[in-house]
Amino acid sequence: MSDTVFAAASITKMFTTTAIFKLAEDGFIRLYQTAGSILKEMDKAPYNEITLAQLLSHTSGLYPDGGCYNEAGKISPWGYIAGRPDLPWIEAALAIGMNKKPGEQWQYCSFGFVLLGEVIARVTGMRAEEYIRKEILEPCEMNSSGFVGYFKDQKTADNIADRMYVHEVEDDKEAQERITELRTLGNSAKGSPFENVPQTAGSLVTTSADLCNFGNMLMNGGTFKGKRILGRRVVARMTERFTLPTVRDYCWTAKGEERAYALGPDLRRTADSFYSKDTFFHEGSGGCCLIVDPLEKLVAAWFVPYVNNVWSAPALYNAAAVIWSGLI
Repeated sequence: MSDTVFAAASITKMFTTTAIFKLAEDGFIRLYQTAGSILKEMDKAPYNEITLAQLLSHTSGLYPDGGCYNEAGKISPWGYIAGRPDLPWIEAALAIGMNKKPGEQWQYCSFGFVLLGEVIARVTGMRAEEYIRKEILEPCEMNSSGFVGYFKDQKTADNIADRMYVHEVEDDKEAQERITELRTLGNSAKGSPFENVPQTAGSLVTTSADLCNFGNMLMNGGTFKGKRILGRRVVARMTERFTLPTVRDYCWTAKGEERAYALGPDLRRTADSFYSKDTFFHEGSGGCCLIVDPLEKLVAAWFVPYVNNVWSAPALYNAAAVIWSGLI
């Protein structure tokens, strides 16, 4: 059902990207400025060369998500945060060090989008979750979307919780805890080491209908029903290729392939991709995706309810093939 609420997983990154570009077009930041010029914790070697553009394109050199490589013995940034509650979270996380030099490789790094969430917070003076709600979700009439603890009001939070998809609800204790958390307004991580960590890498909850509103805004050059969210040329820059042909991908099963990536959106096309060459998209773990095909004027969003967040290629490629097969 198009009004069922799901976890958007990494599709969340598209909203973080849009927020960053909105701040850039308003003159508050520049995409080639270093992250350390805003986040003082990063204004030291080896982090002081990382740019906002590199965080957006997964070329920062920071450690990638778990599972990308055979990283036996490595702990994630989140593990470092949990392990050093006495330190500010960025300082604790950066103790993990760098994996590559900035710009050297494409490495999928969700933590980079957490840092971008903190950039939004420091530039605007409000939580990134609040900024995204006010500047993107509400103008796009995404009334069934939001971040845990940062919904507009209690009625909205309860309505979203009532429509949240869970697998085998009567047996899924974790899902029940998630629903309870959805009903709670205010910072659910308060008092923990993660209290100040933005949810901007993968914690949005939404519906396929709401995602299509967002996708249509991007396809229409940054406007939704006459409301301007981003400038037309800004959307064009956000969705064009950023990575150089020399930037290679070794994540997961990749073997050093060239990786086409924009400043936030994915531009990947394989033999399994039937969408147009200017298409941009973002998928999420568990089997969800938002695709925008400007040539065909087609926006598609879907959730495949896999159990245990297992990623599956058919959830992306097979589902997209069926949708695009409807074009005549």
